[in-house]
Amino acid sequence: MAETSSAATSTEGFTPSSTGGTPSVGRQGVEAADIVVIAVYFVLIMAVGIWSMVKANRGTVTGYFLAGRSMWWGPIGLSLYGSNIGSTSFIGLAGTGAASGIAVSAYELSGLFCLLLLAWLYIPVYISSAVTTMPQYLKKRFGGKRLQIYLSVLALIQYIFIKISADMFAGALFIQLALGWSLYPSILLLLAITAVYTIGGGLTAVMYTDAVSVCIMVVGAVILMVMAFVRVGGIETLIVEYFRSIPNIRPPNTTCGVPTPEAFHLFRDATGSDLPWPGLVFGIFILSAWYFCTDQVLVQRSLAAKNMTHAKGGSILAAGLKILPLFLMVMPGMISRVLFKDDVACVTAEECVRACGNPASCTNIAYPKLVIELMPVGLRGLMVATMLAALMSSLTSVFNSSSSIFTVDLWARVRRKASQRELMLVGRLFVLVMVGIGILWIPVVQAAQGGQLFDYIQSITSYQAPPVLACFTLGILWPRTNEPGAFWGMIIGLVVGTVRLILDFSYGFPRCGEPDNRPDIITKFHFLHFAILLFALCVVAIVVISLLTEPQDNEKLVRLTWWTRHSKDMPVDLSDSEEEEEEEEEEETEKEENGELQTEATKQSAEVQDGGQRGSRSMMGMLQTGWNWFCGFSDIPTKKQTKAEKAASLKVMTSLKEDRLWGRFVNITAVVLMAIGIFFWGFFA
Repeated sequence: MAETSSAATSTEGFTPSSTGGTPSVGRQGVEAADIVVIAVYFVLIMAVGIWSMVKANRGTVTGYFLAGRSMWWGPIGLSLYGSNIGSTSFIGLAGTGAASGIAVSAYELSGLFCLLLLAWLYIPVYISSAVTTMPQYLKKRFGGKRLQIYLSVLALIQYIFIKISADMFAGALFIQLALGWSLYPSILLLLAITAVYTIGGGLTAVMYTDAVSVCIMVVGAVILMVMAFVRVGGIETLIVEYFRSIPNIRPPNTTCGVPTPEAFHLFRDATGSDLPWPGLVFGIFILSAWYFCTDQVLVQRSLAAKNMTHAKGGSILAAGLKILPLFLMVMPGMISRVLFKDDVACVTAEECVRACGNPASCTNIAYPKLVIELMPVGLRGLMVATMLAALMSSLTSVFNSSSSIFTVDLWARVRRKASQRELMLVGRLFVLVMVGIGILWIPVVQAAQGGQLFDYIQSITSYQAPPVLACFTLGILWPRTNEPGAFWGMIIGLVVGTVRLILDFSYGFPRCGEPDNRPDIITKFHFLHFAILLFALCVVAIVVISLLTEPQDNEKLVRLTWWTRHSKDMPVDLSDSEEEEEEEEEEETEKEENGELQTEATKQSAEVQDGGQRGSRSMMGMLQTGWNWFCGFSDIPTKKQTKAEKAASLKVMTSLKEDRLWGRFVNITAVVLMAIGIFFWGFFA
């Protein structure tokens, strides 16, 4: 491997950095022009957030968590992409690209097909079943409480330990390198910025600000990509020089720091490579299908569509954008290694501490390093805004989705007669709890998987996602799947996956040149191969247990499977009776009426007080009015719907009808997009 690298010929005029700089990656600093650009970005985001808060109905569960099911394809597609491509993607994809080449882009190319799978297979069933969250679908499909509670808790744990902590770490790392601020103050600043419109505006604000953020992301990333390729001398020079980007200080008589000869290939050796081809094809597809088709963060955006055509159009837009990360993130990460090999590709703990402060690895600084070193004044501020946009887009999406799950699937079960106002307040407060736990987990994220952030995320996902995908897919496609099969299949998958997860974290990740004392189940069984095995195990378990237990009645599967999605009847909730629902509605209406009477009594009492007391109450009233506006609450009691009105509203919300012309257009566009995706797979294979 070392001989192949040294045999590469140099390109005239190319002068890569040998040292790459000092621990202060942001030594050039952010100047006044950069600050102005960043400030303009924040003003724009806050203006869009406030506008959407005014526009949105945020006082009900559907209005706050699903944007009133009124979104068109543009914001849906941009929000799908923004929720997926966060700061972890910029940091993680570029870092893994710097470490091992283009194979990591397989995650993005698989996502292209899975986004289309979401719109054409999964979303029609979710919409027809009238659900708000993914755990709620399992409750309706299988009945009982344990599946809903299990998936809710699992999802919240994943959001804390994978998404929130990783996103905050990646964004804060960039700010730390660019501005020279310490890690945790950077995190607190980012959280404060995102909190205002996320908590106040609900999904409507999140999706519209996502749309703006994605536009800024793409523009900034394209500019940096062009400048990086110009600096390195083009793609041909990158191919040659990447194999020569070996750090000067590394352990003798080892291959540590030497790039893999498979760096520019997607398909790699099936056993001895960092991303073996069976795992790349099948394992990554399983992880992507789980993420795009069953995870609340992504599915929630499609559920907000005004109809099926807009849901499909949004997936098409997001799928088309999934081609970009290979060029906007992975290859720039490889260029960063070429330009700053002693920093980005450092091997020894001492050199890595010098370069980035992390003894495990410095590949995570590949993208920030490019921004700080290559971008001129003004454009550097645009790239800081780009990274902030990526972070805020992913964080706000996770916050809103986790709030949805906790409120709808957990709190509403504990407090069955909770008012709409209580549910909205609890959902907002729960976000703060998740953030606190996520901050505490950041040191683990920083050290895990040899310092490669993207590998950390994907390895944990490999141990938890396959059972969930197996349960949803069989529940949608195989009507014979029942509750015992689904539940115990997921539990078996959880136990097996947790054992592997514990082994991974117990033994840690040895540095290059150190002896690897981990058991063969870790060293010789790649996490993507493990994902394939775990998925197959769960499918077999669900099928066998379902066949050995009583099947569900067919009338209880109405509009809850692919084969019954067009039924004219409405789905039956297997755990809540109509009488209980009516009781809750009557109780809620009674509370609202009592609250209205109390408000009137308070007003009458205030009128008989002296002027000072009236002034004090007036001030309190103004504060209360401001709080109600921020949260989207109204003092006007909502009119109770009749059964006929509820049925008519539900029929509209669960309709799968499409305009024939636009239906054909999105179908043809999807086929063209799949052909483009297949071309990229073949070209880089």
